[in-house]
Amino acid sequence: MSDSNSLFTPQELREWQLALAEADRYNIFCHCRKCDREWVASTQVPCTCGSTNIEYIACWQFPDD
Repeated sequence: MSDSNSLFTPQELREWQLALAEADRYNIFCHCRKCDREWVASTQVPCTCGSTNIEYIACWQFPDD
């Protein structure tokens, strides 16, 4: 989609992108593939079991209900 077909003005698009980046920065759902532990963190950290085989999902991707 070209900029001329965008639903947002350039400023609105920048604000939307910043809001998503902020949500990503502080709300990361983490799932350890080794021990199945789940937690929310602000950074991509290893599991307390020592595994670095972690699935990271930005929390904004989950519905609010």
